[in-house]
Amino acid sequence: MVRVGVCLSGCGFLDGAEIHESVITLLALDRAGAEAVCFAPDVEQMHVVDHRSGEVVEGERRNVLVEAARIARGNIRPAAEVGAGDWDALIFPGGYGVAKNLSDFAVRGAECEVQADVARVIRETAEAGKPIGVICIAPAVCAAVFRGAEPPVELTIGCDAGTAEALAKMGAKHVVCPAGEIHVDPGRKIVSTPAYMLDSPISAVADGIEKLVAAVLERCGAGLGAAGRAG
Repeated sequence: MVRVGVCLSGCGFLDGAEIHESVITLLALDRAGAEAVCFAPDVEQMHVVDHRSGEVVEGERRNVLVEAARIARGNIRPAAEVGAGDWDALIFPGGYGVAKNLSDFAVRGAECEVQADVARVIRETAEAGKPIGVICIAPAVCAAVFRGAEPPVELTIGCDAGTAEALAKMGAKHVVCPAGEIHVDPGRKIVSTPAYMLDSPISAVADGIEKLVAAVLERCGAGLGAAGRAG
């Protein structure tokens, strides 16, 4: 069975992993006959956000790995204990946790740094010639890891000008793309889709993620089930 690493950044789109994107990713992998290997860094979140009010909850602290375990139903490993040898491909759902917990992109933009274990698994996976899928804001982390690469890594975050400019400052090439579609870097096994970076319905987000999962699995030689081929 093909195994796919899924890096989660907490639980909840304002301070962790985007739940819809994460669940759609896990569902698409399962329907395609692939096994998800969920993991997250064992670090404290940047902050905790009340998802009803959108306000930061002062004084509250949560752990990224513990929160991500909610989405993974407890079947999750610390990022420090996994590597490219644990999977055939790697996927990052989005959510602000990617920009706050997996990196400091939310604070430093193009000058951001990526959490050490997250950067390591991305580099290991790429060096092993295994495909990588990045969803929503996750392309920013990919751009940071491949900062200055030649030729530039090609990614999409949809059409947000500010984020696209930050990716360009990191040396990436941004490609405009609608939520229900994907972009594949022609020189690398890197697939991206905008998902909730755009003001899109969950159906369009699902279309894009399902296409991304299918493209990632195709690039690691996986046979796809009917659901993986759809769309």
